[in-house]
Amino acid sequence: MTTTVALLGTGIMGSAMARNLLATGHDLRVWNRTRERAEPLGAAGATVADDPADAVRGADVILTVLNDGDAVHAAMTAAAPGLRTGQVWAQMSTVGVAALERLAELADTHGLVLVDAPVQGTRQPAEAGTLVILAGGPRPPALDSVFDAVGSKTLRFDAVGDATRLKLTTVGYGIAMTSVIGEFLALAEGLGVDPADFAAVMTGGPMDSPYLQAKMAAIRGNDYTPSFTVRNAEKDTRLIADAAARAGISVDLTQAAGARFRRAEARGHGDDDMAASYFAGFATDPATRPSA
Repeated sequence: MTTTVALLGTGIMGSAMARNLLATGHDLRVWNRTRERAEPLGAAGATVADDPADAVRGADVILTVLNDGDAVHAAMTAAAPGLRTGQVWAQMSTVGVAALERLAELADTHGLVLVDAPVQGTRQPAEAGTLVILAGGPRPPALDSVFDAVGSKTLRFDAVGDATRLKLTTVGYGIAMTSVIGEFLALAEGLGVDPADFAAVMTGGPMDSPYLQAKMAAIRGNDYTPSFTVRNAEKDTRLIADAAARAGISVDLTQAAGARFRRAEARGHGDDDMAASYFAGFATDPATRPSA
């Protein structure tokens, strides 16, 4: 049977997930606050809705892939006229612990089956359909084909909230790694060290990794095509810090990374890939970049 899916949010991640849902035969309705960003999916076979209520009306599964908890709450509140008791809602945005509690209350109000399902991965795995899905809470069968379409692996957890807490730890690791790479390439440039020499030391050694190579190549090649933006990374540092404070944990690296992202954003790099935190290492934006 064909699963009808309503996807709210067609940004970098949402649009890639939408195309994989279409490719696997799902009946897809999409909505985005800026309709123009959803229109290409209409040409690909999706139904573009004018508002969230139209998108969710009659859907078996609702996916929210929006920027933050406030955006998700606003969209699902606007969707209320089209909701029905028993609909499955997979909340796939990174919203943090406090926002998820509000969303769970909203789900209860409307009788929705809420699954806490943030994803691990950025633009490239989203486009390839190889995201890792962290799914906490109920396990409705209607989600099986949806998760298979957008991800290569689903990790299951018992309770709503379990997946979000795990996502904060994994995205935090990536954010910290990106900040370290940018900081020390900037230091190399400031000290007059050839970035190629830095790369030569790291490549093939115990500190090497595909992630290091990808972000180092982006910075050295001055290619900040967004996979995960500076603005989104900064938002996530605040979510991590909030959750950590609730747990009595200090996250010094995360807070330092947040400060770097804010400096990069203030210099106009908010929509660039988070590797652009590299620019936060300089007193002013450098006129030159590390040579490739």
